Amino acid sequence: MSRADSRVRTERRMALVALAAVAATATVLTITAGAPAQDLQSQLDQKRSQLQHAKSRGGVLSSTIQRFGERLDQLRGEVATLRNRQAIVQAELQKKEAELKQAKDQLAVLRVRLKRSLKVLRERLVAIYESSRPDALTVILNSNGFDDLLNRYQYLSRIQSQDTSIAERVRNLRDQTKETVVRVRAARNEIADKKTELERTQAELAARQTDLAAARQQDQQALSQVQDTQQRLEGDLSDIQGQIQAQLQAAQAASSVPAPRAGPVQGESSSGFIWPVSGPITSPFCEPRPWESCHPGIDIGVPTGTPIHAVADGTVSIAGPEGGYGNYTCIDHGGGLSSCYAHQESISVSVGQTVSQGQVIGISDCTGLCFGPHLHFEVRVNGQVVDPMGYLP
Repeated sequence: MSRADSRVRTERRMALVALAAVAATATVLTITAGAPAQDLQSQLDQKRSQLQHAKSRGGVLSSTIQRFGERLDQLRGEVATLRNRQAIVQAELQKKEAELKQAKDQLAVLRVRLKRSLKVLRERLVAIYESSRPDALTVILNSNGFDDLLNRYQYLSRIQSQDTSIAERVRNLRDQTKETVVRVRAARNEIADKKTELERTQAELAARQTDLAAARQQDQQALSQVQDTQQRLEGDLSDIQGQIQAQLQAAQAASSVPAPRAGPVQGESSSGFIWPVSGPITSPFCEPRPWESCHPGIDIGVPTGTPIHAVADGTVSIAGPEGGYGNYTCIDHGGGLSSCYAHQESISVSVGQTVSQGQVIGISDCTGLCFGPHLHFEVRVNGQVVDPMGYLP
């Protein structure tokens, strides 16, 4: 299996563990003072996963709240438009009500006139019936000459014309009254429809505003809870990292054979390697972890900013970000033997560059997946990881 395959498998295991932690509920862990480094790292891993889950949840809630806010702003605009429309409709209603009042007044006048005209018409009909008006032949026979005949004829014509005028006026008043009644009813219906439409739209907008405001408030409360959880988890992380750092310092102080502090450990080994940094081994080779069955190297505890030295002469084969390894460098020493350095703050060499033993190739830190500043050091033979302790002095 190649170095790339090994790294991919390790990173996949790490990713599966991270996904499982995010899916789990954020159970608060009890931090035990003086716990073993492995337990502390396990707690730290879980806390990091829970914190990432909380941040993701917080991001989703923030986006949702923002969308609610945008929708509420849109509704406020619709309400403002509706209020403008309400003012227009109100003016139209006032105009229609004025027209309605005018029509009612006109209707009242027409009804009075119609009543009066009907009375005149009835009286005239009664008078005609009672007077036994002579017909044309009687008028001619009873006339005293042509002048008298002409006068009698003109008189009858005026009476007939007056009767016709009365009847026509009654008909006109009756028709005007009917038209006014229809117009009044139409105005009443139009006013009622406009009022109903306006009230319905106002009720719908008010209900939508209430629902959206309640949903936004609920999400804001949820976001507040997530932020509280996030702060608590960050505090737990700080406590665990402090304990790990204290254990590293204690291990350095208790080391019976401390390494020189000025540079890499010099000494004889069968491979001719030197130590890349000076510090205690905080995680040995093939140590089982929650996300991997065999730790593919050793972790050397050093603070951020520690220079990293090439363990032997060689040619740089890898130099750059490599997933969970962070900033990662590998040096080919020939004969299938290579050394690799992970989690660097910065890399000082490039691929293809020839380096000498002891040359500074980078600066230590905690990039990629790690739990505090240290150097992850690997030795590979034909691409397979082996125990670095067999190659270091």
